[in-house]
Amino acid sequence: MEKQKLLVAKIGGNIIENDIALQSFFKDFSKIVGPKILVHGGGKSATQLAAKLGVKTEMIDGRRITSAENLDIVVMTYAGLLNKKIVSGLQKYNCNAMGLTGADANVIQAKKRPVQFVDYGYVGDVIKVNNEIVKGFLNQEITPVFCAVTHDSNGQLFNTNADTIASEIASAMSDDYEVSLFYCFELKGVLENINDKDSVIEHINLDKYNELRDAGAIANGMLPKLQNCFEALNKKVSKVHIGNADFINDNTTKHTTLSL
Repeated sequence: MEKQKLLVAKIGGNIIENDIALQSFFKDFSKIVGPKILVHGGGKSATQLAAKLGVKTEMIDGRRITSAENLDIVVMTYAGLLNKKIVSGLQKYNCNAMGLTGADANVIQAKKRPVQFVDYGYVGDVIKVNNEIVKGFLNQEITPVFCAVTHDSNGQLFNTNADTIASEIASAMSDDYEVSLFYCFELKGVLENINDKDSVIEHINLDKYNELRDAGAIANGMLPKLQNCFEALNKKVSKVHIGNADFINDNTTKHTTLSL
């Protein structure tokens, strides 16, 4: 029996912070027929709020160090302001969205990242996605909108990379759906030359990724994104794409497609 198609999209801070780009995304995403899930980050907003509050933000290899103070800021920003801004924006275009953290309905459990070379603080690594709960929302024609907050089932919230959450959700749903995962951001795709916004690498397989990584051709923030892409493909996600949000409704738009 052919599986139903499911689209999982992730948007980052540069789209969220640009109202024109965000409204355009709301329109395009709402037009997509069939079940869909949205995951959002918001690191830029969290960093801005931290600066206003005099709290230092530290990043290592594109990942945020999350102190107790930073965790409070992350939860306020991601689960509060941004999540509800996005949900209400989608409702404007008749997309029946519902905002969620991983703690809501116990849908995403995580564990604190162990300290190895770096102590990331209150950062959680996903250990389980309750795909039956998510499927229940989809069956009711509700579009789940996940922010980058998870929990450990013992009362502790965690900051979790939104790209990872998108990958883990897409992977968990792949048993029941034919899943396409879209990472939408402000660029057209993965660039050969960061100074040339049109130098999109249109196809990256695992060998090409290793080559680019070893050559230092991939910027820090892109490394974990691509790692998540290949993890999703390894877990039976059908297609993974990276590009400007416009391509979510127009597959002729230039972007990067990933394959094993």
